[in-house]
Amino acid sequence: MSPTPPSATSLRVANLSQTAPTPFSLRPDAAAMAALVQALDLSGLRKLSFEGSLKPMGDSDWQLKGRLGATVTQPCIATLEPVITRIDIDVVRTFIRDYIDIDAPEAEVPEDDSIEPLGAWIDPAVVMEEALALAVPEYPRKEDSQPTTTRVTEPGKTPMTDEEARPFAGLAALKQQLENDTDS
Repeated sequence: MSPTPPSATSLRVANLSQTAPTPFSLRPDAAAMAALVQALDLSGLRKLSFEGSLKPMGDSDWQLKGRLGATVTQPCIATLEPVITRIDIDVVRTFIRDYIDIDAPEAEVPEDDSIEPLGAWIDPAVVMEEALALAVPEYPRKEDSQPTTTRVTEPGKTPMTDEEARPFAGLAALKQQLENDTDS
């Protein structure tokens, strides 16, 4: 009897073909997409798909290669209007049996961030979620949006301008006042 998989999309490494690639194709249902929208703080997510294969590398390691496609909707950081972004990226992960995880606080980050430890299961859905999270724009901006200035102050007072907030703005005003006093 084989152990219960962590999720419905998990593939047990012991059952994978040692001679040929094992294909996968994921198209999450509405509930899974809604969970991703919530987790990634998106306004919308459509056409999410992740297709590829797992192939053996050497005696004990595995490589996942896939193509991620999605259309995400997010609010523009300047105007809050919806920004639609199409994501089409190649994803590669290498699962290494003898992976050594360095937990030291001052350890260098390895250059190859596609290497992961190999466990009993490989879940393409987890790889898909991570790749999507990394591909979503951090600061989406509508193409024709202009930055806006917001000034807030107490009622009855004049808001400070950007020019007045500069460190030498007070000196410039003092210089102008001294020049006016000398001219008089």
